[in-house]
Amino acid sequence: MAGGPLRVLIVEDQVTAAEVMATYVERISGFEVAGQATSGAECLAQLAKGDIDVILLDIYLPDMSGLEVLRRIRAAGSTVDAIAVTRARDLSVVQAAVSFGAMQYLVKPFTFAAVRQKLERYQAYRAMLAENNLLLAQQEVDRLMHTLRDTAADDLPKGISSESLQAVVAALRQSGAGGLSAAEVATTSGASRVTARRYLEYLVTSGVAVRSARYRSAGRPEVEYRLVPRNHHGHPAT
Repeated sequence: MAGGPLRVLIVEDQVTAAEVMATYVERISGFEVAGQATSGAECLAQLAKGDIDVILLDIYLPDMSGLEVLRRIRAAGSTVDAIAVTRARDLSVVQAAVSFGAMQYLVKPFTFAAVRQKLERYQAYRAMLAENNLLLAQQEVDRLMHTLRDTAADDLPKGISSESLQAVVAALRQSGAGGLSAAEVATTSGASRVTARRYLEYLVTSGVAVRSARYRSAGRPEVEYRLVPRNHHGHPAT
């Protein structure tokens, strides 16, 4: 694809999300949508035809997880690049995606700015590869990999830090299925009650947590939060 746009395969089973992603990709100079797939099997079939530079791969698909898709791609000897797209913030999922060759990790709900940042960094990475057919120095290798790296905070809204978010998620995870109030999360995570509530509401908006009413014997019900349970395919449990 020397000199031409980088061709993107969008793998997303939710039609609206796929349409939004396609619109975003087409707005970014140097990229074009090569196709769309709504399942892992469809993704593998399109890849077999070739002519794809990078996959925007949702982790939670109806027939198999995106991690399984990546595993099969690598087992087949393909070196096509992939950016994992998911609501998941579980460290094990991130580690698995990276181990199967995902170059970057885009967390839902994403903005156009976040998608553009990921793809432009990928574009810079590809440009450097074209300039350096043989990387001779450690400095050049480091510079190449640096183009893909960014901090988790880049994808987070203003006022939400990666470290504090991880602490709140950890507090909810430790609570199991019981759920915690903002005050309880504040006590566990070391944040103020107002801060804890802001982070909890962000997790609800992101689809990672849900809120519900906790009824006591008397008085007004208290709002509590819990992580959305996942089944063994990674989908929200029903």
